[in-house]
Amino acid sequence: MRLRNVPGARETIAEHPMAVNHPENLKGKWNQEFGNQNPIHIEIGMGKGQFLVQMATENPKINYIGIEKYSSVLIRALEKCEQLELKNLRFIRMEAEHICDVFQKDEVDRIYLNFSDPWPKDRHAKRRLTSKQFFDRYDAILKHTGIVEFKTDNDLLFTFSLEQVSEAGWNIVSQTWDLHQDKELVKGNVMTEYESRFSERGNPIHKLVAQR
Repeated sequence: MRLRNVPGARETIAEHPMAVNHPENLKGKWNQEFGNQNPIHIEIGMGKGQFLVQMATENPKINYIGIEKYSSVLIRALEKCEQLELKNLRFIRMEAEHICDVFQKDEVDRIYLNFSDPWPKDRHAKRRLTSKQFFDRYDAILKHTGIVEFKTDNDLLFTFSLEQVSEAGWNIVSQTWDLHQDKELVKGNVMTEYESRFSERGNPIHKLVAQR
C-alpha cells in the first residue's frame, strides 16, 4: 500500500492534545497521564483508528493508547476524534520496536495487533509484530495475566504467528481461521477498516489470543 504524504501532518499531530510527543517521559506513569488506575490497552499499528476509537467509546473504564509510525495515517485517527470527548484515548507516533522505552514492566494489560504488515520476505521475519522478537518485547511490558490479540486475513502470516507464539514460550488461549463464523470468538468483535474491506470481499479473518 502506498501512503500519501499529508502536508503539515507532523505539525498537527505535535499540537493535538490527544497525541503524546515525548512518550518516553511517561514510562511507568501512564495512569497519571489518564488520571486513574484503569487498565491500559494498546494497539500497535493502529492505522486510521477505527478499531481503537470504537473500543475507547464503548469502554470508558479502560485506557487506550494507539501506536502508529506513519504521520499521514495517524492524522486520520485524530480527525475521527474531533467530535468526540474521549478522555481514555491517546496516540503515539513511533516505531513499534521502541515500546519498551515507553512502557514499564507490568504496565500494560492487553495488546492488539490488527492486520499487521506481513513483511513477506524471510529476511524481514523479525520485523513482523508476531515474531518471537516482538513477543519478547510484549513480555517486558505486559502484566503476568496480560493478553495479546492478533487478527489478519493473511494465511502465511497467521501460520507463522501460531508457530512464533509457541517458540516464544507463550500459550494460545484461542484461535480460529474464520472469525466471523466462530460463534464464540466473534462475540464483541470490533472491526478495523481492513477487516471490513476484506470481509466484504469474502476473505476469512483469522484470529489468535495468546497469553504466557
